[in-house]
Amino acid sequence: MTNTYTWLVEYMSCYPQAEGETDVVFVVGWRCDATDGTYYATQYGTVNVPYVAGDPYTPYADLTETQVQGWVWANGVDQATTEAALDTSIANEVNPPVVNPPLPWSA
Repeated sequence: MTNTYTWLVEYMSCYPQAEGETDVVFVVGWRCDATDGTYYATQYGTVNVPYVAGDPYTPYADLTETQVQGWVWANGVDQATTEAALDTSIANEVNPPVVNPPLPWSA
C-alpha cells in the first residue's frame, strides 16, 4: 500500500518588528505525518526562515499554510528525504528489523 503524507505547520515564531515590517516570521515549527492506512509515523522539527529587507513581504494575517510549507522546504527541510524516512519507519513497524522474543526459559 502507498503511504500518504500530511505536512503541517505547528507554529511560527515572529519578531514584533523587524526590517520595517510587523510580525516577521523567523522560525517555523513543522510536522509531517505518514500512514499506510494501518501504521503511522511522524517527524517534526523547526527551521529558520530569514527575511531580508526589500524581499517580498506577506503580512502575517495573509500567510497561507502552503506558502509557509514552501519556506520550510526552501530553507533546508528536504521533503523527499523526510518522506523516505517516514516510509522506513512504517516499513519497520510492518516488518521489525529487531525483535525481543521471550527468554526460552521463561514460562
